[in-house]
Amino acid sequence: MEQWEYDRISELTRISRERELTPEEQEERALLRRKYIDSFKLSLTSQLDTTYIVDEKGNKTKLERKKKKK
Repeated sequence: MEQWEYDRISELTRISRERELTPEEQEERALLRRKYIDSFKLSLTSQLDTTYIVDEKGNKTKLERKKKKK
């Protein structure tokens, strides 16, 4: 996400505290929030993919994903 998108989310939040957002503004805010959440998840996933656990003996173990239940 780019800085102007973060700024726009903040601006829409400020506006919503003063008055009710128009349907177009609500839709824009929802889209920007979804983009923010997706960006955050991608960043966190990338960080966790390069994370290792080191035990007391100094052995590194790659962090593994949990398997999804069916």
